[in-house]
Amino acid sequence: MESYEKIDKLLNSVVDSLFGERDTRVRGWLLLDSYTPTFLLTITYLLTIYLGTKYMRNRPAYSLKNVLLLYNFSVTVLSFYMLVELISAVWSAGYRLQCQALDEVGEADIRVAKVLWWYYFSKLIEFLDTIFIVLRKKNSQISFLHVYHHASMFNIWWCVLNWIPCGQSFFGPTLNSFIHVLMYSYYGLATIPSMHKYLWWKRYLTQAQLVQFVLTITHTVSAWVVPCGFPLGCLKFQTFYMCTLVVLFVNFYIQTYKKR
Repeated sequence: MESYEKIDKLLNSVVDSLFGERDTRVRGWLLLDSYTPTFLLTITYLLTIYLGTKYMRNRPAYSLKNVLLLYNFSVTVLSFYMLVELISAVWSAGYRLQCQALDEVGEADIRVAKVLWWYYFSKLIEFLDTIFIVLRKKNSQISFLHVYHHASMFNIWWCVLNWIPCGQSFFGPTLNSFIHVLMYSYYGLATIPSMHKYLWWKRYLTQAQLVQFVLTITHTVSAWVVPCGFPLGCLKFQTFYMCTLVVLFVNFYIQTYKKR
């Protein structure tokens, strides 16, 4: 217990020294007051991939057909909820598309932050994507892109919720929730053999993800050009991070589709 407290104090002092004072509006929300749970869950995720692949090496793969159908349907529903609620929240709040500060509309900002908390929590749920891949022995799908994207998003969105939980932060999750409605619907349908002949559009999902990244970069950079008080350092980091995803997804698209 004492060791945990020391690690907890160290980790939180590091993030606080990097980013400064946290947004008090999310204080007390599940998993947000301390970085340690998010950090330890991420380490557990990475260890599970490493140890899980070793454990499954000489064992038969699990089918998980019904589990995957339920899981993908559930994530689709959650993504659809976040999409609709974000659009409704920012529309009723009168958010600007080009640049929106963190504290302009009072309670409406809290409504946006509550949806973004679910977005952060969904990144923990999506760790199961990889766990199911390990159990099904589809190890070729465990690429650097896959692990980097899953692990980094969960940690980045812990930071977003603690320092920039509303305002400009709504845009990326709105687009991503729409993409995830399509993506997890596809994965759910893929578990049903009779539906395979209708699933010719997988490559277009990757194209849609790339469009999402480009739109998010454009939206972020626009807030540099015409600022509204949103932290510039966060805008710069998001632009850099989105660029890394563009590079990795373009490489994935070329390796997967163009070479075919």
